Amino acid sequence: MALLSSKNLKITPLHKIHLQDKGKVKGTITRKLHAVSKKNKVKEKYTSQQGQYLAFIYYYTKIHGYAPSEADMQRYFKVSPPSVHQMIVALEKKEFIKKVPGQGRSISLTISRKNLPDLE
Repeated sequence: MALLSSKNLKITPLHKIHLQDKGKVKGTITRKLHAVSKKNKVKEKYTSQQGQYLAFIYYYTKIHGYAPSEADMQRYFKVSPPSVHQMIVALEKKEFIKKVPGQGRSISLTISRKNLPDLE
């Protein structure tokens, strides 16, 4: 097995990577590494209100050891139940959080603490 050298190492630019259906990556290990690093970045920027919900989820989970319920968020932000639910659906759609359908307190963040604002 030959060692890699700068002469035979070919790096494909990100704009030339083609993804197949179901998120599978065609091609070399280099392409797969680019796809993974691209996947781990924050896809969209959140609004200031979304950031506050994300920060609340983070700190609540850190303090209590389990995720907040929608009622906990309703009490903290002083909003109606449909408002909280709408926000959770929006955050899940943008892939900032994930949750298990039908299971209470299953919200978990998909972004790291360094990408979150401070809770106001």
